[in-house]
Amino acid sequence: MSALPAEIGVEEHSGEAAALLDRLDGLTAAYLVDACASGAPAGTVRRFDAGSVPLPQGLFGLSTHAFGLAEAVELGRALGQLPRHCIVYAIEAGSFDMGAPLSPSVAAAVADVARRLQAELLGEIHMEEGRRA
Repeated sequence: MSALPAEIGVEEHSGEAAALLDRLDGLTAAYLVDACASGAPAGTVRRFDAGSVPLPQGLFGLSTHAFGLAEAVELGRALGQLPRHCIVYAIEAGSFDMGAPLSPSVAAAVADVARRLQAELLGEIHMEEGRRA
């Protein structure tokens, strides 16, 4: 896998909604990855264009503040802080038990999402370069 350009930052975030909204404010694009619980098989991956349509409520778990990713994204939309290009990848969790290791299917999904994100980001950069040429 090739490295991403320096202008692309990768961060791990606690998921605390106010801090996430603050981090999204002013960005032109954001790609978010989170665990979800819909009853689908563990490791199922879904991709949502949150810049265009609301995220499904109830798919993403709530944080300790009873405010999850979907609620944070929708509040960001209402406040005008959501980047126009906001993609969310949801990986169906196998377990939410504290300290539980990733199941093999979830670990494979994480690697798959990493590859998909890299391809998507590099594709966006190449399209942007083509528009400037």
